[in-house]
Amino acid sequence: MAEIIVPELAESITEGTISRWIKQPGENVERGEFIVELETDKVNVEIISEEAGVVQEHLAAEGDTVEVGQVIAIVGEGSGAPKAAAPKTEAAPTPAEKVGDAPSAEETSGVEDRTLASPAARKLAREKGIDLAAINPVDPMGRIKVQDVEAHLATPKTQPAAAPVAKAEAADDGRITREKMTRRRQTIAKRLLEVRQSTAMLTTFNEIDMTKVMELRSRKKDEFFDQYDQRLGFMSFFTKAVVAALKKYPYVNSEIDGDEILLKNFYDIGIAVSTEGGLVVPNVVDADRKNFAEIEGSIRELALKARDNKLTIADMTGGSFTITNGGVFGSLMSTPILNGTQVGILGMHSIVRRPIAVGDNIEIRPMMYVALSYDHRVIDGKDSVGFLKMVKELIENPEDLLLGS
Repeated sequence: MAEIIVPELAESITEGTISRWIKQPGENVERGEFIVELETDKVNVEIISEEAGVVQEHLAAEGDTVEVGQVIAIVGEGSGAPKAAAPKTEAAPTPAEKVGDAPSAEETSGVEDRTLASPAARKLAREKGIDLAAINPVDPMGRIKVQDVEAHLATPKTQPAAAPVAKAEAADDGRITREKMTRRRQTIAKRLLEVRQSTAMLTTFNEIDMTKVMELRSRKKDEFFDQYDQRLGFMSFFTKAVVAALKKYPYVNSEIDGDEILLKNFYDIGIAVSTEGGLVVPNVVDADRKNFAEIEGSIRELALKARDNKLTIADMTGGSFTITNGGVFGSLMSTPILNGTQVGILGMHSIVRRPIAVGDNIEIRPMMYVALSYDHRVIDGKDSVGFLKMVKELIENPEDLLLGS
């Protein structure tokens, strides 16, 4: 018999949510075969079985939060008939059972092991001689916490504790649908709020005439595809322009660590990718060492991995600067929010044909608004405006980017 344990994932990740059981009780599993998919703050991780056998039972359900080191399933030999888990909706024991005939910790250990509870809650329940199965948790996912145990202790023993009213039932005549946020959406919300609260974020804007880069792309795209088997997009031009501008304005490629500024001598450019689970930002590593085809290939590979939930922790960590393109959704202008500890993010937007002054004439040109959000604690107006102006000049003169490659 073997236990399926949540493995160490990364230094900053201590728990995850079971998003999907790949193997069900009673099914055979081979050694090294995936048994469960776990959603963490950053990526989805598939956990393998270290032993071949039959899945005996799941000790946590889809949607449950589980911690690193927690046993979540049992794999054994034989037919693999799963044990029937005690349903969470089971009626609470009578007062006599709770007070006079409370089972010992040894007698209830099997049930407690299958009940989702924090270590502190288990300890308190064990000390007070309380059966965890008799406690009604407030958490809609069924996880028992210390306050649930304390509330159970405070409930009068002369009558059974009233079952909590489900939050969904409190909705007014079906006019409200209550939906639990995914772990990734919770993490995105938390981190975006932290960025707004912990940085002096400002945004500066400029506009880029996309005429020349669009003409160059139109002339070269077929030849580029035939030679490199990659499509030539705008993102590689912007990545190249960003790297060149970061080299000239190094403080835009830094972060704050206490009372020190860490200047990064590498150029791992995060590319924001929208997925069904929310926005993720994998990194094009060493973008300064890659040519246009290699950058396009890296972006395509990361986008496919994001779509299929195959991004790794390594794909998501260590970035130095981020590019996000709201233009793919039709955004004309926005103020992008900084990504984690980075001090700069470039926002691209829709290309719109509009009249502009060209010398003494008015012409219709394809124009794009671009935005640089930055941490004013590190970057002053001179560097932020200079950085964005250099990106503009390089995109408007794309031959300079090609020659610089």
